[in-house]
This record gives sequence, structure tokens and C-alpha cells, in this order.
Amino acid sequence: MTEIVRDIMPEEAKLTQSHEYIIADEENLVRVGISHYAAECLGDVVFIELPETGTRLDKGDTFGTIESVKAASDLYMPVSGEIISVNNHLNDNPGLVNDDCYEQGWMIEVQLSNPAELDELMDAKAYLTLLEQAQ
Repeated sequence: MTEIVRDIMPEEAKLTQSHEYIIADEENLVRVGISHYAAECLGDVVFIELPETGTRLDKGDTFGTIESVKAASDLYMPVSGEIISVNNHLNDNPGLVNDDCYEQGWMIEVQLSNPAELDELMDAKAYLTLLEQAQ
């Protein structure tokens, strides 16, 4: 499994222990979603509830819910900021999270309020080490 994750995960991804990722698009603007590993563990995603644009959340706050055929899970903010965009394609096709979590299956775009929080996240290499240790 970690070989597949390694092949798919963008090098620039930053990740949390709860398997949310961040990919920076521009300065202080990031995309957030769940990792390929998390999507595989969930199984087929059937519903995603996301916040409204303009919502301000702190690191660690719940920003939504994801439901699969196996379970429902909360989604946690990896950083503090304002939601500036929501991937509305997930309303009609939540399976994009399973098919392409890093490109088409992203969930929210966030304008960071504290860019220093990025330094608290794992890089891709550290995340892969975490997954290998869990197996």
C-alpha cells in the first residue's frame, strides 16, 4: 500500500496524522483534502458535507464530514484560515475523492491566517514513514 501511496502523493503535499493534506497553490492559499491512504481505508465515498465559502476556522476544527460505504468521519482543519472555495463537484460525484484525491477530489481552498502552521505538518516523506510504522 505505501508503494501506491508514494507513487500518487505529490511531493509538495503536507499532511496531518488524521490524513488530511494541504497543497499550496499560491502564497498563503492552499487546497485541502484527504490522502489517498485515507480514501482507500474509507472505501467508496458516497457523501461529503463541506462548509460554506467565507467560513473561518481554526486549526483542528471540524470542517466537514465524509461518508463512505464503511463509515462516516469528521474532517479536520490542518491549518487556520478562511474557506475561499469549496469543490462543488463533490456534491454530484463524491467518488472523485477515491478516483483522484489530489487533483479533482480536493475539498476546500483556504486563505491561511497563520502560515507558520504549515511548518507543523508532516512532509510527504514523514507521512509515508508514519504509514509504514502503522502497518
